[in-house]
Amino acid sequence: MTFNPLKEKGMPLEKQLRNWHQIAGKPYNKTEVDCYTRTRQILMNGIEVEAWGFKHQLARYLEDNDDKIKLAQIGRIENTQQMTCNWMGPADQTVLETTLGYEQVAVDLTAWLAQNEPDEYVKEVFDFGLLEDFDHLYRYSQFAYAKEGIEPSSIVQGQTDVITGRPTQHHHNCNGLRKRKHYDKATASPQTKVNILTVLSGEQQTHNFYAEHGFMYGDHILRETYAEIKDVEEEHVTMYESLIDPTESMWEKLLIHEFTEVCNYYTCMEDEQDERIKKLWEIFLDMELNHLQTASELFKKYENREPEEVIGDGIIIPCRFKSQKAYVQKVLEAEAGKRLAPEGGFYKSTEELPDDWASYSVQSRLCELSAPSENAIHIGGLYNDRDIVEAKKELLDKQTDILKNGLQRKSVASNTVMPEELESMIKKHESKNKNKEKLI
Repeated sequence: MTFNPLKEKGMPLEKQLRNWHQIAGKPYNKTEVDCYTRTRQILMNGIEVEAWGFKHQLARYLEDNDDKIKLAQIGRIENTQQMTCNWMGPADQTVLETTLGYEQVAVDLTAWLAQNEPDEYVKEVFDFGLLEDFDHLYRYSQFAYAKEGIEPSSIVQGQTDVITGRPTQHHHNCNGLRKRKHYDKATASPQTKVNILTVLSGEQQTHNFYAEHGFMYGDHILRETYAEIKDVEEEHVTMYESLIDPTESMWEKLLIHEFTEVCNYYTCMEDEQDERIKKLWEIFLDMELNHLQTASELFKKYENREPEEVIGDGIIIPCRFKSQKAYVQKVLEAEAGKRLAPEGGFYKSTEELPDDWASYSVQSRLCELSAPSENAIHIGGLYNDRDIVEAKKELLDKQTDILKNGLQRKSVASNTVMPEELESMIKKHESKNKNKEKLI
């Protein structure tokens, strides 16, 4: 039987407030947790932050006091849900370890969305953002190994490749170029609406995490790298939110927010392997079904329309967290050299960019001393002879070609590791390993 969220009443709101022991919850064990339990926890934290923040924005424009009270009551519950989700992370999980988890979310979530997006234009936007988050995972992995001895595999557990993507120094754009063409609210699929809000929530929370934690390392190069990638996440938020039809009413947006929460908790509940955490997803789904009922009532009251016109009458699967290596490699090999076109919400290759491309001046200014993300590779080389990578040999053998395709002809930072230098580092590393084998 098809699951129709609009027909489910969910847990009554008056029963949803939990005690502090339940709210603060119990963290997972970082050495035992499945990587995709971690990604679900991170994603749902972002989904809740977005939903909570939206309700506060809506309340500031709302005159009806009774409806304000409804939003306030739901917002209180979602605040506690967010705490439980976020605080599943243990105190002994370092900022860098958590960061690798955030970037694994971005890579595997965006890859899934791209392959399950019915709108080809939106899919192309997802593919473009995917390669940037993929490179962020690679850059942070260098620091994780150098600063804390963390092997990326201890976090991503072999499910996500760690290798260079589109170089981070080239992600900085004139932010106006990030604006994409928005969908038409009257014709867009509910899948598209949920997909966009899901990835937007994830990227926004990644931005917030870097803003709140990047300063916690004394190493200035690492601090600057957090600042650099935080800036890219700002661009991602700008890019993904621009896909949303701006003529949607606030009540339509409230409905989509609640539906997105329901869909994501439903998927978490179906996929979760940890029985304790699976039970939490079940409880939170039950809560959100009630919130969706309230949003539907408010939508019908203010819009005089049926919610099915906006979200349909079935559940949407926003993401099945699982390895996306094959798809990511396909996009990586085809699109590392892709850039935002000067106009029209489209793309060009690096060779097609005009000399006055607006992003060149932004990149030159930001990286006029150096690109912190490039220093990540230098540091990896100091500790390991070469960069820290985890991928099958077929992909590793293409690394210098991918880097070559991803670099631009202009606005390249002075400390950039060029393909020839990376190739030299790789050969040095391989030579040392061969010598070690002879001694054994």
